[in-house]
Amino acid sequence: MSFRSVAIIGLGLLGGSTGLAVQAFLPDVQTTGWDADPATRARAATRGLVHTVCETAEDAVRDADLVILCVPVGAMGEAAAAIAPALRGDVVVSDVGSSKQFVARALAEALPGVAVIPAHPVAGTERSGPDAGFANLFQQRWCIITPPADADTRQVAALSRFWEALGAKVELMDAQHHDLVLAVTSHLPHLIAYTIVGTADDLEGVTQSEVIKYSAGGFRDFTRIAASDPTMWRDVFLSNKDAVLEMLQRFTEDLTALQRSIRVGDGQALFDQFARTRDIRRSIIEEGQDDARPDFGRSDHGRD
Repeated sequence: MSFRSVAIIGLGLLGGSTGLAVQAFLPDVQTTGWDADPATRARAATRGLVHTVCETAEDAVRDADLVILCVPVGAMGEAAAAIAPALRGDVVVSDVGSSKQFVARALAEALPGVAVIPAHPVAGTERSGPDAGFANLFQQRWCIITPPADADTRQVAALSRFWEALGAKVELMDAQHHDLVLAVTSHLPHLIAYTIVGTADDLEGVTQSEVIKYSAGGFRDFTRIAASDPTMWRDVFLSNKDAVLEMLQRFTEDLTALQRSIRVGDGQALFDQFARTRDIRRSIIEEGQDDARPDFGRSDHGRD
């Protein structure tokens, strides 16, 4: 099986990029879209993020055989309930959320009897909104699909081929394991970035202008991450709180160990830790998940 008509609910960075990528790499597939914000719908129509921007969510999904929910994790259940009456009987409903256990529960409750196959394209930038999307966002990025145990294997294969056609590398994963992995690789780094940037802003002895004026490369990278959509990340932390809190506890313990090494002057412990983490950076580059060039070889779009 393959998908011939794709509906995208939510036309921000990920929704808009999905729509543009489908048009670029799957030109025979028709796309419809809807967003709760009228201004976003208007801008999406101007940019041509999908073939047809609809005035209601129900109109957008009525003829679709694949529906992708590109809304904040906390809004997944509400968005699914709104489209439920208009869904075709053979439709596949998926999403792009970063917390898969929460999403799976929310969609299952809102769409009983509907084929729900959650997914998470691990791609993005710090930008948001309908102007942020671009067709190449998913090129050589991972898309993790977390099908329920009773999922139709043909539908899972079709969803995998869909994301592969958009340029992604696909991996199937258990939802609980996904949430733990992403807590380490994505959620905790964002939490740390938000904290560091907030701490710098709060320091009484350093004015905001000095923080901005003397920002070194490391702090600039933190501010890029900390500029990400606050609604999306609020929902991510609340929906994946168990895994995030577990990883935060581990991080706190490791940070305490480094603090002790600095206090007692244990240079060897510091060197060993830094050498180990440098090797991890090299492995990421070897995997093709980043670039060793200055500024990471990033285009104007940037990437996470």
